[in-house]
Amino acid sequence: MLNTVLTGDRGDRPPLLIAHGLFGSARNWGVIAKRLSDTRQVVTVDMRNHGDSRWDDAHDYPGLAKDLAEVIDAHGGRADVVGHSMGGKAAMALALSHPGMVNRLVVADIAPVAYSHSQAHLIRAMRQVDPTALEKRSDADAALARDIPDPATRAFLLQSLDLKEKRWRLNLDVLEAEMPKITGWPGLDAEAGVPTLFLSGGASDYVQPEARNEIKRLFPAARLAKIPGAGHWLHAEKPREFEAALRAYLDAAG
Repeated sequence: MLNTVLTGDRGDRPPLLIAHGLFGSARNWGVIAKRLSDTRQVVTVDMRNHGDSRWDDAHDYPGLAKDLAEVIDAHGGRADVVGHSMGGKAAMALALSHPGMVNRLVVADIAPVAYSHSQAHLIRAMRQVDPTALEKRSDADAALARDIPDPATRAFLLQSLDLKEKRWRLNLDVLEAEMPKITGWPGLDAEAGVPTLFLSGGASDYVQPEARNEIKRLFPAARLAKIPGAGHWLHAEKPREFEAALRAYLDAAG
């Protein structure tokens, strides 16, 4: 089973499962998980090939959905689910393949479509950093800066650098090989009547108007909303607004 971090006590409400995006980890969601745990238990996970979860040669959405189903099964069999980007696609695949396990779904800044962009350039940049030669995190930041000018992107990636063990906590080989599947979409021929919120960043271009027909076809009960001024990393850029939107939807959805 995936590595999980439990925050808060299990109460009368189903747990809230949070699935991170590409190159992320459960620890990225620690602050939000702690705040949301005032009303229920929050389960954050390291997705396969990330963090402390197992490494696997396959990284496709049916497999990622199965991983999430195993976690839910171990925590009562039903959960509210939040997924961002890659985690959002995994959460959608879960709802389409195991609808009885998902009480309510929030998909953060991603749509059930294939994307043409690739994050392989970030993998190439990380490969240029030799963790065995590093003494401090600032050395890694300087090395990444040669290929990644944005400090926020470097800081995010460096959260997956284990200085003590001198390694990346990411399976770079498999993530690079499976990048077409990660940016793609398996085209699941199903429909999920699960109450679903597609929550996008107002300044992000990840959920285009033309994706709405596919969203409504697969998730007929879907609602769409935006957080003004937020980009793709809406939960990091606007954490209070993101939290408020989650609470309003999850508390009012039944």
